[in-house]
Amino acid sequence: MTYSKYDRLRELRLENHLSQKEVAEHLNIRQNTYSKIECGRAALKIPNAIKLAFLYQTSLDYLSGLTDERKPHKRCK
Repeated sequence: MTYSKYDRLRELRLENHLSQKEVAEHLNIRQNTYSKIECGRAALKIPNAIKLAFLYQTSLDYLSGLTDERKPHKRCK
């Protein structure tokens, strides 16, 4: 099955038992703004994508749909 980045955002949120409101609070944005991001009606800004990658312990490549590998790459020090 092919996932879009929006499907992945929702899937990761649900797997982590988080509400849209909780994720929005983590990103310091409004819940309705996060809802639009998750549905593909608003852009996910890079700083927020980085925050989500750390939150879900995955890579930006996975979040953006460039890879199916969830495990993040080794981070630079």
